[in-house]
Amino acid sequence: MTMEKFRAVLIATFSPWKDGKRLPTNGMVEPFVSYFSKRSKEFVLIDQPHPGSDTLMPRIEIFKNGKQTEIVKNSFLLSWLKPILSLTNVHKTQISFKLRDFLSIIDFAIRSKSKFNLFIGFESVNALAGAVLKKMGKIDKVVYYVSDFSPRRYKQNWFNKLYLWLDKLAATYADATWNVSLAIPEARKKLGYNMKKLSPQLFAPNAFFKNEIKSLPFEKTKPYSLIYAGTLGLENGPDLTIESMPKIIAKFPRATLTIAGGGRSDDEIYLKKLIKKLKLEKNVNLVGFIPTNKKLYSLVRQHWLSIAPYKAILNSVRWYADAVKIRMSLACGLPVITTQVPPNGKLVEKAGAGIVTKDNSGDIANALIKIFSDKNMYLKMRRNAIASAKENTWENSYSNALKEMGLLFK
Repeated sequence: MTMEKFRAVLIATFSPWKDGKRLPTNGMVEPFVSYFSKRSKEFVLIDQPHPGSDTLMPRIEIFKNGKQTEIVKNSFLLSWLKPILSLTNVHKTQISFKLRDFLSIIDFAIRSKSKFNLFIGFESVNALAGAVLKKMGKIDKVVYYVSDFSPRRYKQNWFNKLYLWLDKLAATYADATWNVSLAIPEARKKLGYNMKKLSPQLFAPNAFFKNEIKSLPFEKTKPYSLIYAGTLGLENGPDLTIESMPKIIAKFPRATLTIAGGGRSDDEIYLKKLIKKLKLEKNVNLVGFIPTNKKLYSLVRQHWLSIAPYKAILNSVRWYADAVKIRMSLACGLPVITTQVPPNGKLVEKAGAGIVTKDNSGDIANALIKIFSDKNMYLKMRRNAIASAKENTWENSYSNALKEMGLLFK
């Protein structure tokens, strides 16, 4: 099908909210709005606050010909859920929120006079709501968009079985499944899914806006500087990075490490104690959570190297996810040191834009020292990093997936 514009597009996703405002980092809202609002006569975004947010009810934003025209409140149908969400929000339980998400989509679409060409549901419950609406004649095509996946995502057996059952249902009844990583359909295959019965498994990686893909001139960067940009959860390896620093500093005394990110207070306390124990206060700086992508990318560009030292933990979602910090680093022109865990480590190796190593501080230190010791190698990696990211735009990610679905634009 070739068209100049979609008649109407409906997308359901989620974001963290604080102080009544949507937090802008690492969310899908801005890319969705930027891409689809200008390609649709009518575009509707349902933004569902994460558990733990101080806003409980979904925000429904309507765009006509690229301009936001209305913010719709949920109907009385959903108002009865508010007391339940308020009680469970403290414990960040998910079932009541998933019920909210499902009902908010059904409720809006039934009340809307529009029939939607395309529905994109971020994660399984949203996609299944779209499949129900397709049966009701309200939607033509349904996309199941998957960002995180693991065969053993939850510790409780019953909840993990429910999670996989919902994933299989959504991947079956959608018209296409957009996976941010090629490792996700491979995992489904290993789990014994009948791949012939699933919707087409398409690749829609995390990406960036074209104006975000740029680097600082080398002479404006800080010599021998490393940056870890991401959540402080120990499964992501910030402690490995800190533990690698004494060996690096012994070779390059000017070496510094910036750790930018938030997380659990226990993890942050542990990292601060580790820095003190290793006497790294002059070389390692925790700068906390950076509130906007613009500020984060600006900080990243000032450094020489980025590090993404994910730990090889069995069944971690990191084995299947498209690591945003790796793509962000390349888009900022930084070579990357990562481990064997994230699938897009292969992108780093293929592009010649960094080194993939084992998940221990010794091997990480050796990789960093190798790059610091060879300026020509480093500069080549910088050029390769930004070159590999040039085509990694949201425009390309979404357009390529839509093209594979047969939805093309003139």
